[in-house]
Amino acid sequence: MPTGVAMRDAREQLFDAAERILLRDGPNALTSRAVTTEAGCAKGVLHRHFADFDAFLADLVLDRIARIDDQGTALRDAAGTGTVAGNLAGALTDLFGSVAVAIVALVTFRDDLRARLRPTSPSGIPVLTEATAMLASYLTAERELGRVAPDADVDTLAPTLIGAGHLLFADRKAAPPDAEAVRALVTSVIAGVVEG
Repeated sequence: MPTGVAMRDAREQLFDAAERILLRDGPNALTSRAVTTEAGCAKGVLHRHFADFDAFLADLVLDRIARIDDQGTALRDAAGTGTVAGNLAGALTDLFGSVAVAIVALVTFRDDLRARLRPTSPSGIPVLTEATAMLASYLTAERELGRVAPDADVDTLAPTLIGAGHLLFADRKAAPPDAEAVRALVTSVIAGVVEG
């Protein structure tokens, strides 16, 4: 690999390369050499920005969790607009249509990575835990607006939606589910507590 070539935003380029590998080849294929090769840089670039490969992976997951936080803000802002089912279906598609399914597999696959993430994600599976909180926050906002029944158990609905959504999108080799399948799943889960 050439050296001495300036990389703009090397961290983001390395993260993007890791995502492409995860989506294309899965967590087993993710190595420091694979990431730097995919990014088109020398292996030393990764180690210049991160203490080791597990630190790189932890930062990758934390960066993707920050994206979920941004998505959560947008979802809460959508409360009271559109339909609850449509908003939830869109959120699940955005979440699981991205690299989130592969990140969950990566976190599950690597014990050392989970250990590094425990200080910021002390329970559950990182990414899924934050996604569940995102949906619970949105459902709470909709409940306060009267579009979700006042007795709706959002702390049960949110993980149910995340678990069912994850299963729907989990097969990396198959085509992603279509919008109608996602909406049908959401409508089934929220039936009885939401209209529309």
